[in-house]
Amino acid sequence: MQRESFGEEPCAIARTVDIIGDRWTPLVLRDVALGVTRFDAIQRDLGLSRKVLTQRLQHLLDHEVVTRTPYQDNPVRYDYTLTEKGLDLAMVLVAIQSFGDRWMFGPEESPLRWRHLGCGEISGAVLACEHCGEQVRPGDAVPLRGPGFDERRSPELGAAIDRFADLYDGLPAK
Repeated sequence: MQRESFGEEPCAIARTVDIIGDRWTPLVLRDVALGVTRFDAIQRDLGLSRKVLTQRLQHLLDHEVVTRTPYQDNPVRYDYTLTEKGLDLAMVLVAIQSFGDRWMFGPEESPLRWRHLGCGEISGAVLACEHCGEQVRPGDAVPLRGPGFDERRSPELGAAIDRFADLYDGLPAK
């Protein structure tokens, strides 16, 4: 008999898979982590149905991975942001990206790179900066387009990356 949930399993991996183990939730989490925070923008970026996105966002809200803040009253619309729990969970995505960069793309085709704010250098998706060795946590690095980034496939993600670039380009390394 197939299990509906791993939420009660005595295994950290199983319980984490219970939160992000479907096809869309990791991508929704990725978009929110990278600054695509509004429902319509997430939907445009991922191309999934409103129903599925509503379900995935509610699931992340139920697990306290994201929080929502209204930005419009009539109709009510929300910005979604990561909670502390969500920031920690985003580190799982960094590990997945690191795997994908190595085994699915290679360094010359990686769609997303990171600028480590601690030293200012551009790095791949790693849990430590490739240049200075300092541990990198959410908020310690900003995304940049990699050589394989396709603006046509992810215009919302591209716009979010541009917002980071506007904030952080030209900052001196520590």
